[in-house]
Amino acid sequence: MTEVVDRSASEAQAEQPASGPETQAIDVAALGEQLLGRWADVRRTARELAARPEVHKIEGLTHTEHRRRTFAQLKYLVANNAVHRAFPSRLGGSDDHGGNIAGFEELVTADPSLQIKAGVQWGLFGAAVMHLGTKPHHDQWLPGIMSLDIPGCFAMTETGHGSDVASIATTATYDVDSQEFVIHTPFRAAWKDYIGNAAADGLAAVVFAQLISQGVNHGVHAFYVPLRDPETMEFLPGIGGEDDGIKGGLNGIDNGRLHFNHVRIPRTNLLDRYGSVSPDGEYTSPIHSPGRRFFTMLGTLVQGRVSLDGAAVAASKVALKAAIQYASERRQFTASSTTEEEVLLDYQRHQRRLFTRLAATYAASFAHEQLLEKFDDVFSGRHDSDEDRQDLETLAAALKPLSTWQALDTLQECREACGGAGFLIENRFTSLRADMDVYATFEGDNTVLLQLVAKRLLADYAKEFRNLDFGVLARFVVGQAAGAALHRTGLRQVAQFVADSGLPQKAALALRDEAGQRALLTDRVQTMVAEAAGALRGAGKLPHHKAAALFNEHQDELIEAAQAHAELLQWEAFTEALAAVADPGTRTVLTWLRDLFGLSLIEKHLSWYLMNGRMSMQRGRTVGAYINRLLTKIRPHALHLVDAFGYGPAHLRAAIATGAEQERQDEARAYYRAERASGSAPVPEKSLRWQKHPERKKPGVH
Repeated sequence: MTEVVDRSASEAQAEQPASGPETQAIDVAALGEQLLGRWADVRRTARELAARPEVHKIEGLTHTEHRRRTFAQLKYLVANNAVHRAFPSRLGGSDDHGGNIAGFEELVTADPSLQIKAGVQWGLFGAAVMHLGTKPHHDQWLPGIMSLDIPGCFAMTETGHGSDVASIATTATYDVDSQEFVIHTPFRAAWKDYIGNAAADGLAAVVFAQLISQGVNHGVHAFYVPLRDPETMEFLPGIGGEDDGIKGGLNGIDNGRLHFNHVRIPRTNLLDRYGSVSPDGEYTSPIHSPGRRFFTMLGTLVQGRVSLDGAAVAASKVALKAAIQYASERRQFTASSTTEEEVLLDYQRHQRRLFTRLAATYAASFAHEQLLEKFDDVFSGRHDSDEDRQDLETLAAALKPLSTWQALDTLQECREACGGAGFLIENRFTSLRADMDVYATFEGDNTVLLQLVAKRLLADYAKEFRNLDFGVLARFVVGQAAGAALHRTGLRQVAQFVADSGLPQKAALALRDEAGQRALLTDRVQTMVAEAAGALRGAGKLPHHKAAALFNEHQDELIEAAQAHAELLQWEAFTEALAAVADPGTRTVLTWLRDLFGLSLIEKHLSWYLMNGRMSMQRGRTVGAYINRLLTKIRPHALHLVDAFGYGPAHLRAAIATGAEQERQDEARAYYRAERASGSAPVPEKSLRWQKHPERKKPGVH
């Protein structure tokens, strides 16, 4: 079961040093419940399952052994009713879209390969049939997909086209005489590549291809294509493939390549929710615009990005719990004593390494919960307008890059912070990082996703501020209600410009103040977007090649603006979460942690604030000092903050987080204390030199 430490505020207070503002107690149980979020019960159930040895990764398996184990684990998930939450209730599901993602992402603590293979089967293959198909498709295929009788593939990516889905080269040409679609990959670069379940297990695939009927290309659509004979597991006629082989991580998944040589499928195998072809070849769609139709179809599959965002946050939590636990026990160097070595977590640099990432992980966790609620609102139909879907797509595209990059950075820093012990496979840092590596480039390459966010920011900027001159925009200070940036993923209705009431430098005088941090973080986003919009003004009137060249000149600034926007979203989510904390001590400590996150962002981008006149050099020098003060305040509460994540030994499975290091340190300290007390301890050579030469001063004595 989930092992959230259940301590009352009074018990936690008793464990702290002398009372004072820096030793506020944390209600760990209440904080843990808040972190579990809206789907707390689902997460608890999923964590109980993830704690079982049956689903754990076994290090050292060959990739073929790992694949067999992972496929068997999928059957275990089915047997334990862990994969059906999002599917229709009439077919045995729960119609619970948010809960499905919440439970799914917890599998990363068991084995990322299991999480992703389950995601391929039910989150991509099954979801494509459910969201892109109609009732006849659901009735025909979803029961087998849900039960794993039909293991499947999500065949979108091609060797020659990864993130640029609109340009894939596989075709599906309608043959009116036979009333069949002919699936064909015309050249090697059109092969479907990196496809989970393609190398060994997949019996069918949802294949994305250019739909061609009556000589007209209607763009990318999805088709249900049988791949293998279920008896022999051999490819069906016209279908071929290759094994991608051993990868840098996630080797429990049988990624492979697929190609099609004029493979015929029935007309009814077109997943036709957004576009259909009649028996005589006439194409119709409820969405007239080909571009909007394309993005609507892809938008139905946004859950992959949402789940990766949550899984990355979970991986960061596991790493931080292990590293901070170890750092609170491991001792090194007699810095402040002639006999006692220091605990690693008491060193300021160690605190900098771990606490700043702890703050970022809390911010990412709260932001993910907001993203998950937005996802559930859309897919449940409660708030499912075109604007809602666009907001969801943009929010997922903003947060997924940050959380996956943060996870890789956190895992690496935690590994280094644990020294050689962190490099041992038994402590999971290196294994988890290898498995998480590809999270930064699949379900949307992070840089490409941020470019999507940047384009949305520009579009919203144009709507909101088209009548304002750029002299005003260069001087603004932004004021907004907490959470506004989170609930509106772009800029519309967010900004209130104050042209003449003061300069942004004034906000820098209150770096530790919530309003000051918000002003600085928001100002940076708005200014960067305004500058990019100014540079790109008139691009729509240029010839296509010149407009593309102009955009390319400013691509880096646009992506930087999008990343700054995503950081602001995380900060706002953290700030909004503070308002929901009832316990005063917990709120105080979390406020310090939020401030640490905000000031770390300001320090990270300090050169921008200085170069753009948002902060004086003198004030800029104080940022680091403020951060160091916060580290000291947070130090007594570090273990409680990671305890609140709710991951127990069965989730961590890291030898250094079991208390073994504390036992070793206690044994060593007891040994040396007894030796000193006995009077039989050897005399250090340097003390003999001081006795022979008393005129020499001891180190540190003047």
